[in-house]
Formats: sequence, C-alpha cells, structure tokens
Amino acid sequence: MKVIDLNSDVGESFGAYKLGRDEDVIKYITSANIACGWHAGDPLVMDKTVKMAVEHGVGVGAHPGYPDLLGFGRRNMNCSTEDIKNYLIYQIGALEAFCKVHGTRLCHVKPHGALYLTAVENKEVARAVAEAIMSVNPDLFYVALAGAKGELMRTIGQEVGLKVVYEAFPDRAYTHEGNLVSRNQPGAVIKDPDVVSKRALKMAKEGKVIAVDGTTVPMEVQTLCVHGDTPTAVDLVKSIRAVLEADGVEVKPMIEFV
Repeated sequence: MKVIDLNSDVGESFGAYKLGRDEDVIKYITSANIACGWHAGDPLVMDKTVKMAVEHGVGVGAHPGYPDLLGFGRRNMNCSTEDIKNYLIYQIGALEAFCKVHGTRLCHVKPHGALYLTAVENKEVARAVAEAIMSVNPDLFYVALAGAKGELMRTIGQEVGLKVVYEAFPDRAYTHEGNLVSRNQPGAVIKDPDVVSKRALKMAKEGKVIAVDGTTVPMEVQTLCVHGDTPTAVDLVKSIRAVLEADGVEVKPMIEFV
C-alpha cells in the first residue's frame, strides 16, 4: 500500500489577528508545520497549536522563516549565513520548548516562504538551514522540495547527516522546470478542492505533476502540503484525504514511515 503524509502550514495567527482555520484543518492532516513567531505566530498561538496537534495525533514540525511579519516571510532578505543559522536555531528551539511542555516531540523542520525558495536555489543558504537543524537535533527530519528542482536542498541536507523528506504542493502551480509558479502570477495558488485532490492523488501514486505548460514533471513524493492561509484550506485537506484513502493510499504522519 502506498503511504503518504499530509501536512499544512498552521499556527500563523498573530496577536489579535486570526489567520486560517487551524481548528478544522488539523482534523484532516497528519503533520503540522507550525509558525515560530518570525513570519507569523506568537507564543500563545504556538502553545495552542502544539496542544491541538497532540490532541489529534498530528506530528509537529517547526516552520521557521525570515524575520518578516509585515511581509509574511514571503519577501527576500539579504541575510548572512550566520544570521540564517541563528534565526533558525532560535525558532526551532522555541517550538521544541512548547513540544516538551505538551509531552510530545518535535519531528521535522520545514523552512517557510522566501527562505524555503532561496534554499532551493542557493547552496550557502541551503547549507545554513541544514546545519542549523542538525545543530539543534540531528534526529529532526528536513522537509525539502520534491523533484529535480529540490536536489540542492536534499543533497546538502543528506550531506550534513539529516533525514530528508520530499514535499510536493498540490495547491500550487508548477513550471516545467519543477519550480513553484510565483504567487504574483494568476493561477499560482489552486483553490478548487476537486482539482487539488486529483493533483494530490497523481503526486502520491504516480510521482508526477502536470506543469502549467502541460508537460509532466516527475518527482518522488513523501509528503503533500496544503497552505493553511488559503481560503479553501479546510475543503482542500478534507477532499485530498478522502480521495487518497478511497484510492488505497494510507495517510499517516511522516515520522511513522519515512
């Protein structure tokens, strides 16, 4: 039986501002990427989100990003590799503390937004991210982009000794090169549950995604991500999980099978 993890970026509310429907999304996912306070989230939200994950048997991961609350971590920042390493150590450590409070373990780390996309292209940034994770806890999984475009992230992660998990995005459009289409482009974020669930099934069972130009992009996929700030996020994760399980795909936390 094919096994896949279903993750979502959650815990992205901040102070008086509520973003996403985490209470509903978390019922259908198997791993949660929880914001650590720098692109989104705050200590109260982190505490609440870790607690919800534990209650629903969902694996907990850190989702660290650039210090960019105004831009939601989706703007490029000119940071040194030393800065990036310490930014990640700080954020991972903060979420790991909440995991200890709630009697669970931190399972994985997935960089957020611009930091993630920079690590895909930039060797120094990819190494800084991997070394930061390794320095905090060598048992943490490193979530990296699936497909040929993510080879740099995955190779460097493995070089430093981390277990790398391959991630695809059924709710995002892809270029023929395996890049995510820029959010500035129309159609970059896919919101239709039927479309997204079919893409998820193709990724999980066939290891393929259809790019915007109609070409087929091959990729090995171990976890599927739905962005928690998408307005239809609850419908997306609910539909994806139903379609996957109806087709014989077992959905379970990455920590249980990778």
